Amino acid sequence: MAHYGIIPRSQPNADKKPPMRADEKLLLSRRDAAQLLSISQRALDYLVATRRLTTRRIGKRVLIPVAELRRYARADHPEPLAG
Repeated sequence: MAHYGIIPRSQPNADKKPPMRADEKLLLSRRDAAQLLSISQRALDYLVATRRLTTRRIGKRVLIPVAELRRYARADHPEPLAG
């Protein structure tokens, strides 16, 4: 039986890596960072705007370093996020 140029793949999508887990990433999107801190995205934006969290920009994307989120989560914050 001739295959006429069709090369069978033994494993489809073998070249695709599984998605990274959040604990393996260095930077998170605003949405993922808010979920990680268990706060709203608006509250996260407030933390960024008041410079309580630092960000990195890649193109138009605003990303938050995981290390920065861990630093923030380890500290106590008795004051409300917005008044």
